[in-house]
Amino acid sequence: MTIENVIESKLREGLDVIHLHIENESHMHSGPAMDTHFKVTLVSEGFGGKRLVQRHQTIYGLLSNEMQNPIHALSLHLFTPEEWQERAGQVAPSPKCMGGSKADK
Repeated sequence: MTIENVIESKLREGLDVIHLHIENESHMHSGPAMDTHFKVTLVSEGFGGKRLVQRHQTIYGLLSNEMQNPIHALSLHLFTPEEWQERAGQVAPSPKCMGGSKADK
């Protein structure tokens, strides 16, 4: 099972998911493109009444083993259904990584 599949499985098991999109962004970062950098967009009623930090803590709790290894970076975009509707189902694109050798001239 790929790490992307593990992320999806754990998030779907742990939350009432309305919308879930997982994007492997490893290719945008320095070094060999491995399954280590992910962007997660998730919509759930369970985020209602929770501050952003509490939403992040929920995800980190569900993925605690994977956050030790192999996940190196996890970009989280977490919304209630109402927030998602206000955004018209859009999230900002991730910036290009400038860390490591990519910033060298």
